[in-house]
Amino acid sequence: MTIEGADLPRASRPVWRILLWPTIAAALGFAVLLSLGIWQVQRLAWKESLIARVNERLDLAPVALPGPGQWAEFDTDRWDYRAVAAEGRFLPGELYYYIALGKANGPLNGPGYFVYSPFETEQGFVVMVNRGFVPDGQRLPEARPGSDAPSGEVRISGLLRRAEVPNYLSVEPDLAKRIWFVREPERMADSLGVSGLAVAPYAVDLGADATLSGGLPQAGETIVSFTNNHLQYAGTWFGLAAVLLVMYALFVRSRLSVRKAE
Repeated sequence: MTIEGADLPRASRPVWRILLWPTIAAALGFAVLLSLGIWQVQRLAWKESLIARVNERLDLAPVALPGPGQWAEFDTDRWDYRAVAAEGRFLPGELYYYIALGKANGPLNGPGYFVYSPFETEQGFVVMVNRGFVPDGQRLPEARPGSDAPSGEVRISGLLRRAEVPNYLSVEPDLAKRIWFVREPERMADSLGVSGLAVAPYAVDLGADATLSGGLPQAGETIVSFTNNHLQYAGTWFGLAAVLLVMYALFVRSRLSVRKAE
C-alpha cells in the first residue's frame, strides 16, 4: 500500500508540500518572538509606572511603620522607598552590608558597608535600620570613634526598603565578621541575638540628618536605582521576528525559483 504522492519525484510535488513544514516552523518562531517582544513592552510599562510611583513616594511625609498586623499581606511594591518614622531605642550590636557606593550624597563613597543595627519600636517589634555608609577600612566601631548608635529613646525617620531574596548566585554572610551581601532583616536580627520580639520583614534606611557629628556612619545613602532595559529587549525580539520573516521570504522565493527552473 502506498500513500498517494508519497513517492513522487521532488519536481512533481506540489509547491505547498515543499513549503508546508518550513512555513509551520517559521510561523511558530514568529509567534514566539512576537510574544516575547510584546511581553517586554508590557514590562516596560510596568517598570516606568513603578519608577514614577517611587519618585512620588520620596517626597511624601513620613508615616508610621507597618506593624505585625500588616505583615501577613505586606505589599512590598507599595511600601518600598516609602518615607517612614518610628520611636523606640537601638538594641546592642551592628552588622555590615557590603556595598560599592557610587554616586554618594555625602563626601564618602567607594567600597564599604552599610551599618545595620536592630531598633526596637515603641510598638514592641524590631526593625533592622541602615544607619549609613562607612568606608572599607572603617568597618569596625574602633576605627570610627563616636559612631555608636544613639542611646535611649529616639525618633528615627527614613525610607522603608524591601527585604532581598538570595538566589543560587548569592554569597552567604560571613557570620564571624558580621558581613552580609543580601538584605535579609529577620536573619540579620537573629544573627545579632535578637529574640522574643517580632522582626519586621523590611528594613529602614535613615535619612541624611541622622549622620552623627563625626561624619560616620554617613546616612542618607539609599540607592534609588532601577535597571530598565525592557525597550532594548523588546527591540531585539521584534528585530529577530522581522529577520525571520525576511529569511522565510527569501527561502520561499528560492524554492519557487528552483521550481520554475525545473
